[in-house]
Amino acid sequence: MATIEDFLKLDIRVGMVVKAEPFPEARKPAIKLEIDFGKLGVKCSSAQITRRYKQVQLIGSQVVAVVNFPPMRIVGFKSEVLVIGGVPEEGDVGLLKPDEPIKNVTPVA
Repeated sequence: MATIEDFLKLDIRVGMVVKAEPFPEARKPAIKLEIDFGKLGVKCSSAQITRRYKQVQLIGSQVVAVVNFPPMRIVGFKSEVLVIGGVPEEGDVGLLKPDEPIKNVTPVA
C-alpha cells in the first residue's frame, strides 16, 4: 500500500493549456500540450485524450498534472509532466480540472 509519505513526494499542480496540437506519430491517438505552470514555466505533455477533447477546446482550460516526474521521450517528443485524468475505460480519459479558475501553479493536496 502507498503511504502519505509516498503521496507527498508528488508535486501536483494546476496549469493552463496554452497550446494543443495533434500528435499523429504517437502509437495511440494523442495530443501534444503546452501547459503554463506560472513560476514553474511552460511544460510539455503528450496526452491520450482524443476521445473526449479536440485541440481547440483545450486551449485556455486548466488541467491538473504531476510536475516532478523525470521527462520522457515519446516518439521524439519530450513530455515533461503527467496530465491526470479519470479513465472509465481503455482509450477514454476525462481530464481532472478545477471547477472554477484558480492561479496557475497552485498545488494540489
